[in-house]
Amino acid sequence: MFLGAASMIGTTGAGSKSKIPHEFDVLTYTNEDLKEVSDIGYTVHNVVVSNPNIYSDETIKEIKSRFHENSVLIGNSRGTYGGGLVNPNENVRKNTISFVKDMCILSTKLGCPSTYLRPGSVNEKGAWLPHPENHTDKVFDRLVNSTKEICKVAESEGMYLILEGGYVSPVYSAKKVKDFFDAVGSKSLKFNQDPVNFLSSLKEAYNTRDFLEEFFILLGEYTISADLKDFKVIDSLLFQLEEEYLGYGMMDQVYFLKRMQEICPDAQILVEHIPREKFKPSYDAALKYSEKAGIKWQIYPN
Repeated sequence: MFLGAASMIGTTGAGSKSKIPHEFDVLTYTNEDLKEVSDIGYTVHNVVVSNPNIYSDETIKEIKSRFHENSVLIGNSRGTYGGGLVNPNENVRKNTISFVKDMCILSTKLGCPSTYLRPGSVNEKGAWLPHPENHTDKVFDRLVNSTKEICKVAESEGMYLILEGGYVSPVYSAKKVKDFFDAVGSKSLKFNQDPVNFLSSLKEAYNTRDFLEEFFILLGEYTISADLKDFKVIDSLLFQLEEEYLGYGMMDQVYFLKRMQEICPDAQILVEHIPREKFKPSYDAALKYSEKAGIKWQIYPN
C-alpha cells in the first residue's frame, strides 16, 4: 500500500480550521508544496479541482511533471461540487452530474486512479451536514439515479468513481452502502473506506474492531482506497464525537491497516482532515501503526 496525504496542500486540508481559500486547488500546487509532502515521507497526494473545464493539455502536462519531479503520485481527484447529487432542484442536480462527468474526463487525463463521489445532503448549508430527508428512500433513489448517469461516462473513460459515505449522508451504514452498490450496478463504482464518518453510537465507538469488520465483510470487494483519521468521544450528556489526531484517538488503526492490506494491497491510504503542520506527526503515528501491523509501505515507482 501507499501512504499519502489528502489535501495537505489543498482546499479541504484542515476542515473548518484550515482557512485555506476555496480556489486553492491543484492549479496552485507548487514544487515547494509537493516537495514538503515528499520530504515528510508521503508518496501520494490527491488533487482538488474547482473547475474541471479550464485545464489545457499544457496545464495537465505541467501538473503531472510537477508531481513526478517531487516523487509524489497523483492520488484521487476531488471536485468541489458540494452536495448537489441529491438536491431536489433538478437544475442543480443536473449541473452537479455534469460536473462529476467532467471530473471523470479530466481525471483520466491527469492519471488519477479514481475520482471522488460525494453522496451529498439535502441540507443547503453543506454536503456533510444532516437533514431530516437524508435517510429517506426518495433521497437514496435520487443519488442512485445521479450516479447511474455519471457511471456511463466513468465506464467509457475507464475511470473509477470512489464513493465515500457517512452517517449524516444518504449512505449511512455498511449495509446501506452495499444496497447502493447493488442498486447502481456499475463496475466503475468503488468504495473509499473512511470509517470514522460512519460512527453513530457509543457501542461502535467503544468496539471499533467489530465496527470495522462489517465494512470489510460487506464492502471489501469494492474497496480500492481509504482515508486515515481518528476520533474521540466527548464527555457530554448527549452522544458526541470529534475528530482526533492520529496517535491520540480510539480507532483500532492497526487492525484497520491489516485488513486494508489483506483486501487491497495496492491501496492508497491518505491521511486527512488535519492542519498542514500536523501531517508530519501524523505520518510518524501512521508508521508506528503500520509497524505493529507488519506493513511495509510501497515507495514511489521511479
